[in-house]
Amino acid sequence: MQPTDVRVVQRTWEQVVPIADIAAELFYARLFELDPSLRPLFAASDMAEQKRKLMQMLTVAVRGLGRIEELIPALEAMGQRHVGYGVTDDHYQTVGAALLWTLARGLGDVYTPEVEAAWVRTYEALAGAMMRGAQRRAA
Repeated sequence: MQPTDVRVVQRTWEQVVPIADIAAELFYARLFELDPSLRPLFAASDMAEQKRKLMQMLTVAVRGLGRIEELIPALEAMGQRHVGYGVTDDHYQTVGAALLWTLARGLGDVYTPEVEAAWVRTYEALAGAMMRGAQRRAA
C-alpha cells in the first residue's frame, strides 16, 4: 500500500459513510449471492447489528490506514476470532469481491480503475493481516 492508496481509500470511504446502511445491505446481499454457503455463518447473528459492526470496523480501519502498524494487532486478533466462526482463507476472496462490488455501486463514477486498484491493495493488506492471525490460531 502506497501513501496515495491511503489517501484515495480514505477520501472515497468518506463518500460511503453517509450511505453506510445502504452499503451494508448491498454488501451482504452480494456476499450471499456470490457464496450462499456463507449464510449459515451468520445464522445466529442479529444482521442489523452485524451490518452496523461491519461499517464501523471498516471506518476505523480506513481512517487508521495512515498508521497501519497500529491496526495490525487488532486485525490479527480479529482473524483469530473469525476462525472460531468458521471463516476460511477462501472466504476472504469472496468478501473482497463483495466489498469491491459494493464500492463500485456506492461510489458510481468516482469508482475509477485507480480507485479500484487502491482499494484492492488496501483490502489485500487488511485481509492479509487477518489471515495471518487465523494461521497463528490454527498453528
